[in-house]
Amino acid sequence: MTTPSHLLLAATATALLASACTFVKMAPGAENVRVAKLGADLSACERRGEIEVSVKDRLGPYSRDAIRVRDELETLARNEAPGLGADTVQPKAEPADGAQRFFAFRCRAKAST
Repeated sequence: MTTPSHLLLAATATALLASACTFVKMAPGAENVRVAKLGADLSACERRGEIEVSVKDRLGPYSRDAIRVRDELETLARNEAPGLGADTVQPKAEPADGAQRFFAFRCRAKAST
C-alpha cells in the first residue's frame, strides 16, 4: 500500500535527480565563444545581434538550481552565436523565469588568408 510518506519520498527523490541533470549540450563551435560579464565594455567589438534563450527553471512545484539554469542559458547563447558570426555573448539582463537575452558580438578580428 502506498502511503503519503512514500509518495513524498518518491517526489523528493525525483526532484533531486532531475535537478542534477544537465539538459543542454555544447554545440560544435560554441566552445570558442566567450561569455562577457553583464555591463562589461565591449565598445571595441562589432555587435552582431541579440539572442533569446530559455530553459525549464521549474519541474512541477520544484525550482531547479539557479546556477545550473544560468549555465544552461549561457550554453544555449553560445550555441547560437556562431550562426550570427559572433565570438562573444553578453547578458542583456539577469535571467528571469528560465529565460534570458544576450547581445552577440564579434570581438576578435578574422585571420587573413
